[in-house]
Amino acid sequence: MIFVTHALPVNVAGEPELDRSAVWDGLVLKANNALPFVPSMTYCEVTERYSDTIFDRDIDFRGERFTERITLERPHRVTFTRIAGPVLGTIANEIEGPDDDLKLRFSFALVVAGVEGGSAREQEYADSMTGDYLKAVAATLGAMRRIAESQVSA
Repeated sequence: MIFVTHALPVNVAGEPELDRSAVWDGLVLKANNALPFVPSMTYCEVTERYSDTIFDRDIDFRGERFTERITLERPHRVTFTRIAGPVLGTIANEIEGPDDDLKLRFSFALVVAGVEGGSAREQEYADSMTGDYLKAVAATLGAMRRIAESQVSA
């Protein structure tokens, strides 16, 4: 199993400031359509809604098709549970910290089909995937900042 967790500061000097509500709204947008937020994703479509807080979506990530069940846990966590595809498990995006020091944490616990746990091949996949997820978290924060900036100038 591949497990990675990493947190980035939400607010940095020289960028539009985001409050907890803006970060949450951005995570909800990302859950419904991740294309503006995740550079390695080329397809994202909600396929079924079970409630206001639980739905499925199909994505293409790194050239592979997955189905994810999304669970919105307002106001702090969005969980993406991979229920179909070559890599299964859970990805979480969490808002952490006090209002004056917000962080966006991403974590994933994933199993790659046909790859032995603890093997060099699993580690190679984990390393490449970690890079993609770090880019996705940075891109998510960038997209949230652009949204905040456009709302201020509108």
